[in-house]
Amino acid sequence: MEVLNESVPFNFSLPPNFGKRPTDRALSVILVFMLLIIMLSLGCTMEFSKIKEHFWKPKGLAIALVAQYGIMPLTAFSLGKLFRLNNIEALAILICGCSPGGNLSNVFSLAMKGDMNLSIVMTTCSTFCGLGMMPLLLYIYSRGIYDGTLKDKVPYGGIMISLVLILIPCTIGIILNAKRPQYVHYVTRTGMILILLCSVAVAVLSGLNVGKSILFVMEPHLLATSALLPFIGFLLGYILSILSCLNGRKGKKIQDLGKAFTKQYVQMHQLNKELSTMRNIGEGRFQS
Repeated sequence: MEVLNESVPFNFSLPPNFGKRPTDRALSVILVFMLLIIMLSLGCTMEFSKIKEHFWKPKGLAIALVAQYGIMPLTAFSLGKLFRLNNIEALAILICGCSPGGNLSNVFSLAMKGDMNLSIVMTTCSTFCGLGMMPLLLYIYSRGIYDGTLKDKVPYGGIMISLVLILIPCTIGIILNAKRPQYVHYVTRTGMILILLCSVAVAVLSGLNVGKSILFVMEPHLLATSALLPFIGFLLGYILSILSCLNGRKGKKIQDLGKAFTKQYVQMHQLNKELSTMRNIGEGRFQS
């Protein structure tokens, strides 16, 4: 298989002590707190009976998994070829495309009045399946891009933590909606205010943490790739929902599958991890 642009220089560096500074730790804490609030608020819109229905009739769930681990990795790989990305850039996009869906898609589904029960079920199952699918897909698509092994680089611990951060607050929200529905409005309203405040803090801390390194991903070919990846996911998700005759609310969640990947470029904390991975590969330290 053809090796992509090996001769392209890697002239990118991160700030000193990246990931160990007080601002890095503060950003991590705020992001975890923000995720908990989001999932608690989303859980308040869910019902156990509807969740059970999606498991008994898993058409939407099956479509989501096919799109997540079939269409998106192939799209990421194809974009790397189309834009002739160098090995490091192609691998970063590929990791993005092979990753489980994120919680940003749940927020989009809520904003578009989609089926939140299906949304959370999809995110949970996608994350769980990522434990096996992510290393498999990276093994398949990274051949010819990266000669080393990536099996020990899959963030199994991070995926498990994501599952916990999804399931626990969602369960609390579901129970609250079932037992104390009169408090749901106050919880969701307070949650939105806290999310807004945390978003401002995340933006400020991200700018301080990454600094000029963010300019590395502002190059035209990387911007085009990162924009096309979620757009193609959105478009193909929309087509899948139509072909599968899903109703409007369920279809909106399928359409939002592509948006899950925008978190890789919108949420700066996740971007920091990708940049750190890219630096390690460029310095030849990405080893088992």
